[in-house]
Amino acid sequence: QVQLVESGGGLVQPGGSLRLSCAASGFTFSSYYMTWVRQAPGKGLERISHISSAGDATFYADSVKGRFTISRDNSKNTLYLQMNSLKPDDTAVYYCTKLGVDPTSQGTQVTVSS
Repeated sequence: QVQLVESGGGLVQPGGSLRLSCAASGFTFSSYYMTWVRQAPGKGLERISHISSAGDATFYADSVKGRFTISRDNSKNTLYLQMNSLKPDDTAVYYCTKLGVDPTSQGTQVTVSS
């Protein structure tokens, strides 16, 4: 079955960086657009970025544009999110999922605080 396992979250100071990874299995990863979504405390899901199946097209929400970079390695069935210039408002649980599908994985917690 589809399995997505996020990692790389943690506690970071404002202005810091983190790189999230998402290991995919149970489906043909290279055939799907993939997305990162996040859920801040007390708020709904926010789709922040997605990437085409081949990795040649990307989308970013205004809230992360210019600070986050999505990428993928289809040979490793892995999705990445490089997050720079982190802000307290970026504090959330981050999930990876197929584009258009709500996350069902555990996600990884990112906390930005001094």
